[in-house]
Amino acid sequence: MSGLNKNADREWIKQRLMGASLCILMVFALLFLRLVYLQLIKGEEYRRLSQTNCVRLKSIKSSRGLIYDRNHNLVVDNRPAFYLNIVLEDAHPVNETVERLASLIDVPCETLMENIKKAGKTAFYKPLTLKRDISRDQLAIVEAHKFDLPGIHIDIEPTRHYIYKKTAAHLLGYLGQINRKELEGGRFPNVRAGDSIGRYGIEKSFQPFLQGKRGGRQVEVDVNGRVIKVLKTVDPLSGNDLHLTLDLVLQRTAEKLLEGNDGSVVAIDPSNGDVLVMASTPSFDQNDFIGGISNKKWQALMSDPGKPMNNKAIQAEYPPASTYKIITALAALEEKVIDNYSTSFCPGYYKFGNRRYQCWNKNGHGEISVVDAIAQSCDVFFYQAGEKTGVDTLAQYANGCGLGRSTGIKLDHERRGLIPTAAWKKKRFKEAWQAGETLSISIGQGFNLVTPLQMAVFIAAVGNGGTLYRPRIVQSIEDSEGNIVKSIEPEITGGLPASKETLSMVKKGLLEVVHGDRGTARRIRTKGITIAGKTGTAQVFSRKTGEKFDNENLGRTLRDHAWFVCYAPADDPKIAISVIIEHGEHGSSAAAPVAGALIKKYLQKQTP
Repeated sequence: MSGLNKNADREWIKQRLMGASLCILMVFALLFLRLVYLQLIKGEEYRRLSQTNCVRLKSIKSSRGLIYDRNHNLVVDNRPAFYLNIVLEDAHPVNETVERLASLIDVPCETLMENIKKAGKTAFYKPLTLKRDISRDQLAIVEAHKFDLPGIHIDIEPTRHYIYKKTAAHLLGYLGQINRKELEGGRFPNVRAGDSIGRYGIEKSFQPFLQGKRGGRQVEVDVNGRVIKVLKTVDPLSGNDLHLTLDLVLQRTAEKLLEGNDGSVVAIDPSNGDVLVMASTPSFDQNDFIGGISNKKWQALMSDPGKPMNNKAIQAEYPPASTYKIITALAALEEKVIDNYSTSFCPGYYKFGNRRYQCWNKNGHGEISVVDAIAQSCDVFFYQAGEKTGVDTLAQYANGCGLGRSTGIKLDHERRGLIPTAAWKKKRFKEAWQAGETLSISIGQGFNLVTPLQMAVFIAAVGNGGTLYRPRIVQSIEDSEGNIVKSIEPEITGGLPASKETLSMVKKGLLEVVHGDRGTARRIRTKGITIAGKTGTAQVFSRKTGEKFDNENLGRTLRDHAWFVCYAPADDPKIAISVIIEHGEHGSSAAAPVAGALIKKYLQKQTP
């Protein structure tokens, strides 16, 4: 019985060994057949690939998001640009190839070799850009001689294009190539060496939304680096599009009205804080920065006394001049220093201590109320109102009206301006505040400094009944399919520190500035449009009392700045404007007509 069991076990083991052997033979047979296929059937093709061709991965640059104005007009686009690249591994001998290329496209060989030296050994297997954005003539020459230029190839990449030269340059901004430190910092996850990022304006503030995501392509190339076959493609993802609050037509109108002058214009929708216009002159062409601005052009911009790289709407600070009288009136009325029936007598000056503080009207305004004082911009009335109110109380109201602090606009380098107090002077100059300085502060001179954007936000709040809005420059962000990625809603940041009665009285004075018989801006009256505003003339340098100047022969840079702030229509404001013309001398003649023309253009477009 025991022998039978042993025989059965041996038979079972023998069957298993035969089965295992058969499986092993089948595996070896399959491997043998595969080897035969690769060696005999596909051998010639793979031999050719190993000797002449190889498979490479090519990165595909994404398109940056487009930028539209509030009326869906395209403002910033992308255009195709031709990049001249070299793969050093394929370009043997490199020196001879580059020399031949340089002679064909008429570019110094040293310039092309310099780009190769900068890349170092790490770029041996990667495409290296020799020249960005070559001309179509250069493209045609390279293509015609491509068999004589191993390793040289052309890539087409989307490149930023600012459609309207110099238009809204400070608001839109420009691009610049990312540097090594920024790459290592990790703040730009979808950006590689050689890519451009936003350096200024909206391009910088909304960089994460505008930047797309690269794609890739697996290609077969021959011994000269020429593409033989595309094996696989992953499409790039375009950046998101921005829809601005900007009105392109009104922006270009403002820039045309500013031609020949240095200054700024800001226009805002009083109902929501939308920035309709942000113009700053002189301007610059953002297209000059594509691919890197030349040293000559950069030096020209830096040496321009008009400071074209400065966004004067948010970065330049000016004395507010008589536009500040609105603040003084609000403060004095709220503090009950004056009321609707209060009057002051203006003989053309105000005697304070042993000094005479002149009114702009040397003949005087006579007996004058707060409404008429605003309309006629009487200095004497506001000297007295400011003196009674006090510098610290004036500062409190100015801060409450949004001055002396940033507006919160989504742009870099916004300046805060300056609203002085007695404590500020003590800390800054180690000196006590002088009573006479309060008089200067009351009419917007002295230490007072504001930006055009701050004044636009403030006058918009006066027009809408007291609501301060954060200036909004982007309404919505959409993907390339038109789906909303983010909607940016209007944001209230505060309210004017004034009652309805006080605002009503001040607004009546502002209406008289344009529509009163003695208003300082009566020359801009427009039929069918009611405009409420305030002129201002800001001194550039300090003048002694009674000192006379010949304005005709006075150097332009020493002439006064011209201000005008306004809103319209007066009873239901649709637009609020702040205009500053540097060295324009008089707000009534230099700044007010600019605002008047813009109001007419905008309101006629709204209601044809």
